[in-house]
Amino acid sequence: MTESMTYALPTSLGLMIISIFGVIWIVYGWYLGRNNRTHDDFALAGRQVGLGLASATAMATWVTSNTTLVAPQLAYQLGIWGMVGYSFAALGLILFAPLAARIKLLMPKGHTSGDFIRLRFGRQAWWPFIVISLIYAIGWLVSLGMAGGILLQALTGLDYHTGMSIILLVCVMYTLFGGLRAVIATDFIQTIVIIVGVVVTALFLIDNVSLEVIHNELQHHHPRLLDMLFPAALMFLFNNIFFGLGEIFHSNVWWSRALAFRKDVAFKAFILSGLLWLPIPIVTGFIALAAPYLGIYPPSADMIGPMVTAHVLGKFGAVLVLIIVFSALASSLDSLLAATADLITRDIYCQFIAPQASDKQLICVNRFCLAGLGVFTWLLCLPQVTTLAALLHFTGAFVASTIFPIVLGLYHPNLSGRTAALAMTCGSVIGLLSYFIVGFYVAALTSCAVSMVICVVGLRTSNFSFRWQHIREHDS
Repeated sequence: MTESMTYALPTSLGLMIISIFGVIWIVYGWYLGRNNRTHDDFALAGRQVGLGLASATAMATWVTSNTTLVAPQLAYQLGIWGMVGYSFAALGLILFAPLAARIKLLMPKGHTSGDFIRLRFGRQAWWPFIVISLIYAIGWLVSLGMAGGILLQALTGLDYHTGMSIILLVCVMYTLFGGLRAVIATDFIQTIVIIVGVVVTALFLIDNVSLEVIHNELQHHHPRLLDMLFPAALMFLFNNIFFGLGEIFHSNVWWSRALAFRKDVAFKAFILSGLLWLPIPIVTGFIALAAPYLGIYPPSADMIGPMVTAHVLGKFGAVLVLIIVFSALASSLDSLLAATADLITRDIYCQFIAPQASDKQLICVNRFCLAGLGVFTWLLCLPQVTTLAALLHFTGAFVASTIFPIVLGLYHPNLSGRTAALAMTCGSVIGLLSYFIVGFYVAALTSCAVSMVICVVGLRTSNFSFRWQHIREHDS
C-alpha cells in the first residue's frame, strides 16, 4: 500500500507545510526580538500589551493540543460529557479575570507567580509551589511535544520522533529570539487561524455526516456515549473544572500575562478570551462522535480527531487540521517555554545565584533556560509511554492543590504560610494517590478538596494577619 493511500497526506507535503510555518514563525520572532532592550521587554513584553493582543494570546494559549486532540479523545471515550466537561475549563480564564486585576494592583512591578508566593507566604510555601509549578510545566511541555509527533504521524505517516523534534525546535527557536513579545504577536495570528479553521471543519463535517446520522449510530450501538448519567463522565466533568482552575490560577503562564497586560485591560482580556475559548472543545470533541459511524478505530485514542477530520474532508481536511493543531501547539508551547524559563530565571537564578544580575545577564540566562527546557522536553518525549489525557491529568493532582492557597492568599490576610504549604503538599500527595487508586477523573477533585479543608481549618485557627503593604514594598 502506498503512502498516499495509507495516510491523508504524503509525508513530503506535511513536512513542507510545517517547514513553511516554522520558517515564518522563526523569522517573525527574530524580527520582533530586535526591540527587546531589557529583561522586562524580553520576559513581559514591556508590560504594555493592549486588549486585542491580550485577549488573543490568552485564548490561543489555552487552545492547546489538549483542546484539539484530547477533547476529541475524551468525547470518544466518555461521550457528551467528555466534550462539554472539557469546555468548562473556560471557567479558569473567566474566573482568573478578577485575580489578574488584583495581581496588577498588588504587584505592578512583579515578574512571576513565585514572586507572589514568596512575598505573601515565605519560603516554606514557596518550595512546594515551585515544585508543583515545575512538575506541571514539564508535564504540559511533554504533552505538547507528544501531540506534535502524534499529529504528523496520524496525518502523514512521518515518524513520531521526527515530527515531535521539528515542532519543538521551531517553537524554541522563535521564542528564543523574540521572548514574550514574539509569543504574543504570533498568538494573535494563530488565534485567527484556529477560530477560522475550527469553524470550517465543523461546517464541513455536518455537511458530510449529519447530526441525525451520528445520533442514531450512537443511540443504537454506543448508548453510553449519550448517557447523561455516565458516572465516570460526571466525575470527569467536576474534576476538569477544578483542574482547569488549578492550571490557570497557579501557572506563571497566566501570571506573566497578567503582569504584561496594561492595568486597564487585564480583567477584560481574560473574560473575553474565556468566552472565545468556550465553544472550541465542544466543536473539536463533536468530531470524535462521528467515528463509530465512519468505522474509524484509531490505534491510540488521542489520534481520533485528526483521523476523523482527514477521513471526512480528504486531503483538504488533513491540511486544515494540520495547520489548526500546529497553530494550537505553537501558541501553547511558546507561552509555556517563555513562562517557565522566566520562573527559573527569576525564582531560582535571581534568588540563589545572582541577586544583582544585570538585564543583559538575565536575558542570557533566560535564553539558556529556554534552550535547556527544549532539550529536556525532547528527551522526555522520546519514549511516548502514555496518552496525552493520562499525562495531562496526572499533573491535575498537583495544580488543584494551589487553588485555595492562591485565591485566599490574594484576598484574605489571615491565611498563613504554614497553612498554605500544608494545603499544597497534602493536597498534591492525596490527589496523586487517588489518581493511581481510583482514576485520572478524580485526581484534581480530591487534591482541591483536601487543600480547601486545610485552608478553612487554618483560617479558623489562625492568629496571623498579613500586611498587604509588604508586597508593594518588596515588589521589584
